[in-house]
Amino acid sequence: MSRPAPDSVLERRLVAEQQTLAQPLRSLLRQAPVVCTEGETLRTALQRMHDAQVGAIVVVDGRGRPSGIFTERDLLRAMPQAPLEAPITEVMVREPMSLPDHTPSYEAALMMMEHRIRHVLVTEDERLVGVVSERDLFSLQRLGLGELTMEIRLARDIDKLAALAGRVRTLTRTLVEEGVAAERLTLFVSVLNDRISERIVELVRKRHAWERIGWCWLAFGSEGRLEQTFATDQDNGLLFVAHDGAPAASVRKQLLPFAREVNEALDACGFPLCKGNVMASNPELCLSVDEWQAKLSGWLDNSDPKALLDAAIVFDFRAISGDARLAADLRQWFLGVTRRRPNFLRLLAETALQARPPLARFKDFVTEDAPGAPGTINLKMYGVRPFVDAARVYSLANALPQTNTADRLRAAGGAGKLPAAEVESMLAAFFLLQRIRLEHQSTLQSFAANDVANRIDPGRLNELDRRTLKEAFRILRELQSRLAMDYQL
Repeated sequence: MSRPAPDSVLERRLVAEQQTLAQPLRSLLRQAPVVCTEGETLRTALQRMHDAQVGAIVVVDGRGRPSGIFTERDLLRAMPQAPLEAPITEVMVREPMSLPDHTPSYEAALMMMEHRIRHVLVTEDERLVGVVSERDLFSLQRLGLGELTMEIRLARDIDKLAALAGRVRTLTRTLVEEGVAAERLTLFVSVLNDRISERIVELVRKRHAWERIGWCWLAFGSEGRLEQTFATDQDNGLLFVAHDGAPAASVRKQLLPFAREVNEALDACGFPLCKGNVMASNPELCLSVDEWQAKLSGWLDNSDPKALLDAAIVFDFRAISGDARLAADLRQWFLGVTRRRPNFLRLLAETALQARPPLARFKDFVTEDAPGAPGTINLKMYGVRPFVDAARVYSLANALPQTNTADRLRAAGGAGKLPAAEVESMLAAFFLLQRIRLEHQSTLQSFAANDVANRIDPGRLNELDRRTLKEAFRILRELQSRLAMDYQL
């Protein structure tokens, strides 16, 4: 799919920045890193930072491997408690974030966004070779990723966030066209959308007064799995606990107007209201800890495949805003319960086998004449979702805490539940499907979350993509065969 030449300042500058992000980290290194050893003092480190006019110094061991980092921001935290003659090891941040020098620069950008840090160390054979900063990666500050995340963080109203959400979609389209890998791209989209959702919750929270209530805004579905694409509607819920022992019903009454306003604000920012009402403003999804446990237990005991299929996206819950410990505790409880329910896991595996890869007997594609899209395949329904569903089964069966599909498959491989070599093939197939889906969505005029947004006409693919798509479906079929064998289905 070719793209026209950039015809706006925004596009040209975004393209230039993404070309930078595609380069290996070693290409961004301009000078030797400023370092000190573990035995040196805070005074020495500060003097060295001042002399080199840098905002960070890396602490290295005797073999040149980084063991810590100390930045200007850490100075504010350390002073005045730490004397200047204190060992640097007492004030440094241990286990600093690092990446090998051959890593694409966009992975460092992701790491900075995810962990809200300003420096990433660059290593070669575990030895420090340089440091990249937020400034190195986001040189086009006004329109780049770094500035975009900062603008989201500082936005004062929903109208501003709606405009920024539009810029995220423009940036995403550019990243697709520049060929950024599907795994990293969906993570880019999800992290930026997380920041928008988090800021919306913060702004709305200021307009609602309540006390002695612990709460956590939950993301379900693709957002919970960090796998969002262009076309995505809302799937969310609210988890709460009353610190004064107030009845859940009265707490819910206080929280529902807040939840409704957040849902409406998300809608205004381009995340459509869920047609199935899987939203925090639904009283059935605005629940106390005990109520969530009861609801999840009810799903675990439900033998209706359709009910389980409808509930499956909630199993991928993840904290977005509020007290993340509430979600972590609920996840731990849920994993402890699910692995002790073999009947539930077998039924979940059965539902994961409902959508079969659209391959005909002689390895051609099976297409559908959907309204407005004749001769097409729904890549989400018959490609991406079966991978998601199978990975969920292996994750819950083995008490693996991951929610991301790729992370779940890798964790299952690491736990010996799936052959490591096959996991690599599964990941390649899964991300191929995601890439084709993203490329298709990037050509659409709108990003509406509808059936057409996930449908592709295999006849319009080039020969290489047709062959690799068939191979991806073949690998998916093998994964489903393994799942069926594991659960005797």
